Amino acid sequence: MPPANPNEFGLLLFGTARAWRTKLDQRLRPLGLSQGKWRTLILLSQGGNKLTQKEIAERMGIEEPTLAGLLDRLQEDGWIKRRESPNDRRCKIVHLQRRSKAVLEEIFNTAHVLRHELIEDVPPHDLEACVRVLTQIRKRAEEPAVAAKSRRAANGRRIVASRN
Repeated sequence: MPPANPNEFGLLLFGTARAWRTKLDQRLRPLGLSQGKWRTLILLSQGGNKLTQKEIAERMGIEEPTLAGLLDRLQEDGWIKRRESPNDRRCKIVHLQRRSKAVLEEIFNTAHVLRHELIEDVPPHDLEACVRVLTQIRKRAEEPAVAAKSRRAANGRRIVASRN
């Protein structure tokens, strides 16, 4: 294996996530689920019936009008229902319908089998290191700009101090 090139890390990470999603999408397509649909259902299953359309769009990284069309199709299929927020009538809260339980079980089972296939030959210590590193990178990527700036400034002071 060639030595690690940190300059290619982002592209490798993006490509790996895309390839994994594409493979899962191929396996879920026979259920009549597009990637947009199954990703939305998974997100809703983790959101506890309290996510607004705006929050869902932000978490999926898509625009609200794109999400609205997707939610329309999910509602027509009987997977979800939109209700007015008790706190703000301008917002809609998206709720999973009872019918979605069976399809979510199928999605999670399919994802579990795929995950096993993709990582079964990875030594546990390598997988643990990978998860630890990705968690650290994700935290930094998601932190507010002010915190990131403070951390960079603190790291810069330590570097300068260590040179003395």
